Amino acid sequence: MTENEIILALRNELEPIKEKLRDNENALHDFRLYVENEIETKINILAENYMPAAKRYERSMPETNEMKQDINIIKKVIEEHSESINDIKMILEKLQKIS
Repeated sequence: MTENEIILALRNELEPIKEKLRDNENALHDFRLYVENEIETKINILAENYMPAAKRYERSMPETNEMKQDINIIKKVIEEHSESINDIKMILEKLQKIS
């Protein structure tokens, strides 16, 4: 085989590899466009909304803590009232038995 024939044979073998490389480059280009147009846009929207949401959460924390404290107080009052009502019921039952 002559040198030119070897070079020609190598070129023929490299052609499918070059074609696959072009296909991969095109796919990579499409992927980059997708990332740029779709994913980066959505990430930017999330980032823009993150800080305001975090600040709203931070501002609402004292109010939420106050509400938790109020709920605990209400629970205690309900427990005390339930005990008082039960005591009154027992007294009424005793009075009914006596009369």
